[in-house]
Amino acid sequence: MNDKNGYAVFFFPQALEALGDAIKPYLQEGKAGAHVVCREIDTGGALVEMTLDGRTTKGEAISLELMVPTNMVRMVVSARSDEAFGFGPRIAVETVQSLAGEPGNGAQVEVEPSGDASSAAGGEGEGVVEGEAGEAADGSAGQKP
Repeated sequence: MNDKNGYAVFFFPQALEALGDAIKPYLQEGKAGAHVVCREIDTGGALVEMTLDGRTTKGEAISLELMVPTNMVRMVVSARSDEAFGFGPRIAVETVQSLAGEPGNGAQVEVEPSGDASSAAGGEGEGVVEGEAGEAADGSAGQKP
């Protein structure tokens, strides 16, 4: 776990007693008790499969797979060093100026297609821009071509 990512697997006292000397080379002692540190864990079956980083007697790096029944595991703790995860200060985003130029005084508009776009679609007419009150830009209130 040199990259500070992995899992600490804690066992029930009865499980440690039942596993006996077979589990002892893989256990690490800590403030929270004896646990196994592993790189990966699979809890999706009758056995909890733990992948550990180990070394041979010659010092060569190997990957070990340790499996124990799921009912022996008391707790699994995930250790991650991802800095981008979690809550933090947010960066303020500048507000967009409204079309009218004054903050909070923007106009909502509907735009109908102009003659070029509507004639391509088979229709006729000129583009009309309507404001909030239904007044068109050319002064005809609420009338559409």
